[in-house]
Amino acid sequence: MTIDNRIQVVLIDDDPHLRQALSQTLDLAGLKILPLAEAKGLAGQLERDWPGVVVSDIRMPGMDGLELLTELHAQDPELPVLLITGHGDVPLAVQAMRAGAYDFLEKPFASDSLLDSVRRALDLRRLVLDNRSLRLALSDRNELSARLVGQSAPMLRLREQIGALAATKADVLILGETGAGKEVVARALHDLSSRRNGPFVAINAGALAESVVESELFGHEPGAFTGAQKRRIGKFEFANGGTLFLDEIESMSLDVQVKLLRLLQERVVERLGGNQLIPLDIRIIAATKEDLRQSADQGRFRADLYYRLNVAPLRIPPLRERGEDALMLFQHFADEASARHGLPPHELQPGHRALLLRHTWPGNVRELQNAAERFALGLELALDNNTPDGDVGSMIEVVSGGLSEQVENFEKSLIAAELARSHSSVRSLAEALGIPRKTLHDKLRKHGLNFADAGAGSHTEDLD
Repeated sequence: MTIDNRIQVVLIDDDPHLRQALSQTLDLAGLKILPLAEAKGLAGQLERDWPGVVVSDIRMPGMDGLELLTELHAQDPELPVLLITGHGDVPLAVQAMRAGAYDFLEKPFASDSLLDSVRRALDLRRLVLDNRSLRLALSDRNELSARLVGQSAPMLRLREQIGALAATKADVLILGETGAGKEVVARALHDLSSRRNGPFVAINAGALAESVVESELFGHEPGAFTGAQKRRIGKFEFANGGTLFLDEIESMSLDVQVKLLRLLQERVVERLGGNQLIPLDIRIIAATKEDLRQSADQGRFRADLYYRLNVAPLRIPPLRERGEDALMLFQHFADEASARHGLPPHELQPGHRALLLRHTWPGNVRELQNAAERFALGLELALDNNTPDGDVGSMIEVVSGGLSEQVENFEKSLIAAELARSHSSVRSLAEALGIPRKTLHDKLRKHGLNFADAGAGSHTEDLD
């Protein structure tokens, strides 16, 4: 039999009166508890990812608290175990702390001390399990999901579309913002296709000077223009038998677009200055960050080329639409960077998570990867303030102190973020946070925040 995951605290004490008193304290605080008179057999009833904490007396008949700690940590070294000691047992408690106990309480202790320790331990346990699930999700992936990390609905749909298109011969148009991962998608399409053993040639049309773009793409014969002293094989011809990825296709001139359209339709290429038509077995994957239909309507992009390319479009969702994928991606890149630099991995703290989830990521995955690299190097996680609804990003501070300090900071950041939104009254602010107005008043005072000064509205209410 295993202990229900809804149980938050397992309380073990052989003294029935103390066990009842502590149980009442925890129960009145709204915690789900399981009181036990002995420790024997407990480890076998707890799954490794059980989300609760254990509170145990040290001196008990049969298995004592230290033996229980050793047995529990053999199964999960990150499970918080709080030990209760009698007067004069402090040296024993110190020994337990060195063995990995989360905290110890010396009898007699105040109820608030027990509740504070249990709540901090539960916060730590949630953080540990969140990070553990992130790493598990990162490790349990197939080839495609290993490249395109994320479990959001848009990413699941994108991977499904890539899997379906990869097996076809269709040319593909990838739509996505800067830094969203267009080349990663293009490489996945190539590597999962029957062309995987052929060349993958990537070229950024926007990075090519107008004077050389035709030569780079189509090649040239000697004497085709001034300085053309020998034959040059163009990118299309070089990619024969494989895939050519053409990024920023919107930057190509209308003259080059005409030649590209012919290549797509006839699958032949003619070098500059040459007369020979060279047949191509090639797949074209184009990518753009612009709305090509709008560009075609404005005369900046050929409509016939747009319709020819738009047969099999793939849209990469921007990171701001992918929810908690940002956490998984950040952990993935941070772990990669830590391994690359030979550094121990860093755990995401609550403040980090709040910051990552609220950031709008204008640079998408590329921006996130750079931030993860800095984080892995032990540098401060500081992101540009670009979040909507006011200066929310700058209100979220990431601290490096203890867990209680980080939890306090997390609470302050959430209240400050909500303050930045438009609220006409303290009542609406309290409802948005899901707390009573009196509690909101206390928390505003504790954190030095002020409703009227935050620009949230001009109508205040009696908090009593």
